[in-house]
Amino acid sequence: MNLRKIPRAALGGTLQLVRVPLSGALRLLGRNGNAVDRVDAAVRDVAGTVMGDEELRQDAQMRRTAADERERAADLRAAAEQTTREADENLEQRSQDAEALRRDAAEKASKRKAAAEKRRATRQRQAAEAQQRRKEASDQAVARSEEAIEDRAQRQRLEQLDGEAKVLESKAEALTAADEAQRLRDAAGKIKAERKTDG
Repeated sequence: MNLRKIPRAALGGTLQLVRVPLSGALRLLGRNGNAVDRVDAAVRDVAGTVMGDEELRQDAQMRRTAADERERAADLRAAAEQTTREADENLEQRSQDAEALRRDAAEKASKRKAAAEKRRATRQRQAAEAQQRRKEASDQAVARSEEAIEDRAQRQRLEQLDGEAKVLESKAEALTAADEAQRLRDAAGKIKAERKTDG
C-alpha cells in the first residue's frame, strides 16, 4: 500500500465531512456549490504541495478545471435563459403589436365596409328618388296628354253638336216654313172654297 494514499484518503474524508454543511450554508446564502468545489481543490493543491503528492495536486487541478467548466456551463445556462426570456418578451411584444395591427386593420376594414355600404345605400336611394321623379314626370305628361286629348275630343264633340244643332235648326226652320206654306195653302184653299161657295 502506498503511504501517500493514507493521508490522501484522510484528507478526502475530512473534506467530504466539511463539504456537506458548507454546501448547505452556501445554498442558504443563495450561492452555488462551485465555491465549495474551489475550496476543496485549493485545499488539495496546498496539501499536495506540502506533502509533495503530485497525484493530489493533479486531482486538485482536475477539480479546479471541473469547477471552471461547471461555472462556465452555469454562465452559459444563465445567458441562454436570459436570451430565452428576452426572446419570449420580444415574441410577446411582437405578438401584441401584430394583434394591435390586426385589430386596427379589422377596424379600418369595418369602417371602409360601413362607408361603402352607406354610399351604396345613398346611391340606391338617389336612384329610387330619380326613378320616382321620372315616373311622376311621365305620369304628369300622360295626364297632360290625356287632358289635351279629352279637350280636343270635347271641342270636336261640341263642334259636332253645334253642327248638328245648326242642321236641326235648319230642318226646324224648313219644317216651320213648310208648315207655314201648308197653312197658307190650306188657308188659300179655304178662301177659294168660300169664294166658290159665295159666287
